[in-house]
Amino acid sequence: MRFKHFAAVVCVVVFLWGCSGNGSSNGSSERWYKGNLHTHSLWSDGDDFPERISKWYRDRGYHFLGISDHNTLQQGERWVKYADLYRKGAGPATDAYLREFAHLAKVRGDRAAGTQEIRLTPFHEYRATLEIPGRFLLVQSEEISDKFEKKPIHINATNIQHTIKPQGGRSVVDVIANNLRAVREQGVRIGRPVLPHLNHPNFGWGVTAEELAEVVEEKFFEVYNGHPSVNQPGDKDHPSVERIWDIANTVRMTQFGAPPLMGLGTDDSHHYHAPGMSRAAPGRGWIFVRAKELSAASLIAAMEAGDFYASSGVVLRDMRYDPATGTMQVEIEPDGDARFTTQFIGTPAGPDAGKDPAQVGIVFASVQGRKASYRLAGNERYVRAVVTSSRPPANPSFEGQKSRAWTQPVGWERHLGSQ
Repeated sequence: MRFKHFAAVVCVVVFLWGCSGNGSSNGSSERWYKGNLHTHSLWSDGDDFPERISKWYRDRGYHFLGISDHNTLQQGERWVKYADLYRKGAGPATDAYLREFAHLAKVRGDRAAGTQEIRLTPFHEYRATLEIPGRFLLVQSEEISDKFEKKPIHINATNIQHTIKPQGGRSVVDVIANNLRAVREQGVRIGRPVLPHLNHPNFGWGVTAEELAEVVEEKFFEVYNGHPSVNQPGDKDHPSVERIWDIANTVRMTQFGAPPLMGLGTDDSHHYHAPGMSRAAPGRGWIFVRAKELSAASLIAAMEAGDFYASSGVVLRDMRYDPATGTMQVEIEPDGDARFTTQFIGTPAGPDAGKDPAQVGIVFASVQGRKASYRLAGNERYVRAVVTSSRPPANPSFEGQKSRAWTQPVGWERHLGSQ
C-alpha cells in the first residue's frame, strides 16, 4: 500500500504534538513558528511594496512569510509608474516606501511631470535586509492562477526557484493534477523541498469537494482564507469550506484509499491601507508549524508530517495525539474574557461510511473550556479538532465570524493500512 509509510511517519510525529507560541512545550529542540504562505504585493495585484509587507508581518510576531504573487516571481527588472500606483491607492505607500527603504529604493523620472517610476526590488535583493536568522524568514513563492472554463483554480507553490506557468487541463481535476506535477518536478530539478497547496476552493465556486478528493496527490488546502470574496461560509447551494474538508476527506478515504487533506489558514492579503471587512487585509489567517529550526526545509518537513495547525485568531498552548491510547488533547491560550468550545469532528467508519451525508463530518464530542480531550473509540474514520472562541477575530472577513483554530485529522492510519 503506497500510503503505509506516510501513515507511519504521521503516527510517530503526532504523538509528539505540543504547541506554544513561545517555544516547545515538551522540552525538545523543536518549537512552533507562526507564518503566512499566501500574500500579494505590487508585483501582481497587491497595493504595497514587498519590503513594507514583509516588515508588517515581521514586526507583528510572524516568523515566516511567503509573498505569492499571481503567475510571477519577484525576479528581474520591473518599474512601475507613480501615476499607476496612485490610481491603485498606493500613493501614500509609495511615499512611505521611499522614506523607509531609501537604501533599496530606486526612482527615475519626475513626479510633477508625470514621468516618475519606481523600481520593484527583486526578492534576492530585499530579502537580506529583512530576514533575521532564527526569528524571521522569507520564502520565495508563487500563486499559480489557472482555470478550467470559467472556474478559477489557484495553487500556491512555496519555496520554488523559477516561475511556473499555469498548466491547464481538460477538467478541474486535470488542472489541479497538472499544476501539482509541475511544482513537484521543479522541486526535484532544483534539489530542494517545495510545498504546493490548493487555495480557496469556494472562490468562484471553482473546486468541489469531490474534485478536491480525487486528486490524491494533493495533501494541503486552505481551510481558512481571509479574503472576503472566497465564499468561506458557502451559501444555500454550496457547502462551507470547512464542510468541503470533511466531504473531501471522507471521499478520499472511502473511494481512493488516500489519507485526508491537511488544512492551512492564510491571509490572501492584497490591501494594506484602507481597513474594512470588504478589503483583503493582512493578519486574518495563519499557521503555526512545529519545526526543528526556522528554515524552509524544516518547516516543509514538519508540514508534510502534519505537525501544524491553522488559525483565524485562536492560539493553542498545547495539542497532542497519542496513537497508543487514541487520545487527542488540546489546551488553549487565554484571550481576555473569551470562552472556548472545542469540537472533535470526523466521519464514522464502517461499510456505509460516506454514503449518508448526515454522517459525514459529524461532531463526536463538544467540550467547553481551555482544555479538551477526546479518546477515539475506534469507529471513527478520522478525527480533527476545531476550537471556536466566543470572540470575533480582530479583523473579520465575513459577518458573524468567530476566531477559530483547526488541528489536522488523526486516527485515520488504521483504516488505510488494511486497504
